[in-house]
Amino acid sequence: MVFSSYLFLFAFLPVALSVYFVCPARWRAHVILGASWLFYGWAQPAFLLLLVGVSAFTYLVSRQMMRAPVPGTRFRWLTLGVVVNLGTLLYFKYANFAVASLNALLGSLHAPALAWTQVLLPIGLSFYTFHAISFLVDLYRGQADPPENFWSFAAFIALFPHLVAGPVLKYHLLAEQFRQREHSFARFSQGAQRFMAGFCKKVLIADMTAPLAVAAYDVPHPLLADAWIGTLAYSVQLFFDFSGYTDMAIGLALMMGFTFPENFRDPYLARSITEFWTRWHISLSSWLRGYLYIPLGGNRRGAGRTSLNLFLTMLLGGLWHGAGWGFVLWGAWNGGFLLLERVLKRRLGRPPPPWWYAVPRTMLLVMLGRVFFRSHDFTTSMDVFAALGGLHGGGLSAAFRLELTPERAVVLVLGVLLVYLLPGWRWLQARIGAPGRFLIWAEYGLPPLFLFALALLTVRSYSPFLYFQF
Repeated sequence: MVFSSYLFLFAFLPVALSVYFVCPARWRAHVILGASWLFYGWAQPAFLLLLVGVSAFTYLVSRQMMRAPVPGTRFRWLTLGVVVNLGTLLYFKYANFAVASLNALLGSLHAPALAWTQVLLPIGLSFYTFHAISFLVDLYRGQADPPENFWSFAAFIALFPHLVAGPVLKYHLLAEQFRQREHSFARFSQGAQRFMAGFCKKVLIADMTAPLAVAAYDVPHPLLADAWIGTLAYSVQLFFDFSGYTDMAIGLALMMGFTFPENFRDPYLARSITEFWTRWHISLSSWLRGYLYIPLGGNRRGAGRTSLNLFLTMLLGGLWHGAGWGFVLWGAWNGGFLLLERVLKRRLGRPPPPWWYAVPRTMLLVMLGRVFFRSHDFTTSMDVFAALGGLHGGGLSAAFRLELTPERAVVLVLGVLLVYLLPGWRWLQARIGAPGRFLIWAEYGLPPLFLFALALLTVRSYSPFLYFQF
């Protein structure tokens, strides 16, 4: 079940919210858990067993860890919990990739390939295993209190707004909210507006620009303009798709009284790759820093070890997004530029470049790195890089012209303008104390846009959120 579907909007959500608000407060965690398990298991009931199993195992390990009399025993329980959760993630997400890579190596050596049955990847596995791991680590570090019971903990893991595509939340940020949170008409209305805004971002912008990225990356030998427009379209699609999902998740949570942290902070205005990763998918960056970079040693063991830790964190962060060499190369691309920026800042000590140069430069590096991220394989990425360099010829191909309709061109331009003009408008309002006419227009203009987006769903094919595959 997905947020941008009639089943969710007109059946699941109204019923779930009605039952939630009718029930007494002490039963609302159970309602959340039941609704979330239904939401997750609707299409693939077998995967629900895995979610329940991960929740139950993690909870039992946490109980044993907190009852352990000495720190050494607690650490062994923590290690067991982390290893089993990571092992589950590794098997379902990377076993196919590992066997395929091994068979490719065996083929090059003229050896027989291993027989293998493809393993299906459960949706959201990467997110809820990270939630489980952070819960155990936070308990061990004393940064969170043990949950009152299994049902409240399982409701945290399965909370449907963030279950399948984040944000990646730490247990201690929501533990107190499960015990007590505010419900009001104002918060519900604010959540509904945030949900509608995210829905419009997904349907009206991300889905409209998606065919342009497909036309550039899913055909052999794109031309110069194909590749550049397609790469720009993919960056617009990815931002509005993922930030749209995050807006919908934050809005749904707010409707139920929860406050989620923000996951994006105008990332395409970043002046460096380092700054970009403090603005894009903030919850994942925070998770990687707290549970990978710092345990590896962080910046406490000298410049060389710090550089290695930083690069490994980005490399593993890339691999977390998907089982493929393209994701590894994308992680290495980002890690390499993070190291380069760190070295240049330390050795040269120059003042940062002006924004009019730094922002386009950073955006160019982000877009080029995403060639690895978007491409199906290494051959495709090299083909796209060749096209970006003009090696396949200039202009637009006939196939790309068919996809570049006037409507999609307008939406692509509108997406770029929204990315860069809305932050400036917010800054101007905060600076001069403007009366907020734009916000008033947005508040009253959002419902018609939402209804228009709903109408478009009837004439379009299903378009999943991009981060569902991660």
